[in-house]
Amino acid sequence: MKLSYNKFMDLQALRRFILRANKSGYVSGKEKQWIKEKDNSTTIFIKQGYWKMNDNFFGGEPYGGRIIISYENKPYWIMVYYGWVIKEISPNDIYPFLRKALAAMPEMHPYRGPKELKGGKFTYKNKWQGNLESYSGEEIILRDNKEVYRAKYMGGLVNQRTGI
Repeated sequence: MKLSYNKFMDLQALRRFILRANKSGYVSGKEKQWIKEKDNSTTIFIKQGYWKMNDNFFGGEPYGGRIIISYENKPYWIMVYYGWVIKEISPNDIYPFLRKALAAMPEMHPYRGPKELKGGKFTYKNKWQGNLESYSGEEIILRDNKEVYRAKYMGGLVNQRTGI
């Protein structure tokens, strides 16, 4: 279905694309397909029909990045994120569980992982406010009930009206 930019936004189509792109992106763990940029960032690029996702981030600890979703090469939606694993713990001990949480992204609220996910000694918790058009949130991972990871994120629709 082709959308008319700035006149009609099919939020259900956007939501479906975010969910599909999430599973093909960072969650997939296919690092060999990711692009290492000259500025030392990493880009994950997903294209499906008229939709594109560009997830560009600086890895390591702490990490930060942004996801831009475009339709017909026009930016539609953004997420910016920043997070860290506490210094006493290796990120390699935490990120496999984070990927499991991100793989369980809720269909109606595709802003990272579910409200809560438990697995072994880990618990993932995610709190958000807003909707697909404008949202913010924070996620944490507990190991044996001690916080070992935290990230903040925010975003929403972009370029819906003419500006500067």
